Amino acid sequence: MSEQTTATSLADLKTLVAGTPASPETPAAAREPKKDAFGRAYATGRRKNAIARVWIKPGKGTVEINGKPAAKYFARPVLRMLIAQPFLVADRYQQFDVMCTVTGGGLSGQAGAVRHGLSRALTNFEPGLRPILKKAGFLTRDPRVVERKKYGKPKARRSFQFSKR
Repeated sequence: MSEQTTATSLADLKTLVAGTPASPETPAAAREPKKDAFGRAYATGRRKNAIARVWIKPGKGTVEINGKPAAKYFARPVLRMLIAQPFLVADRYQQFDVMCTVTGGGLSGQAGAVRHGLSRALTNFEPGLRPILKKAGFLTRDPRVVERKKYGKPKARRSFQFSKR
């Protein structure tokens, strides 16, 4: 049993806290992988107005987006490279089969949403990969969205042409 002490002032509180071990010395609770009955990990990725639902499972590296192969859905090589980044950083390239559905936004936003979803699904499948993907910035949701149009303006910030007379 641990003994309980009460602090009557801030100085007492400081001495009590100084006596406790720091958090890095205590072992962190290991996260458990989150998998469904089929051995898949699921995650949702978002960017701009695009939302991607991503499932990954161990396999040969096939990527299927909305029922199409990734090479056909994302024709531009830059977008395919964006999707492969989480696997390359985690050193898991062509070790997982990916199945995802994407809605909303344009192709660039959808590719970013798939990358975000893949990163989150990888951390659900292998929690040990979280620090690597976090350092690369793949777990952060990009909050930039299109600014809304305001009344009295033709666009979000554009004003009508000024006429002196």
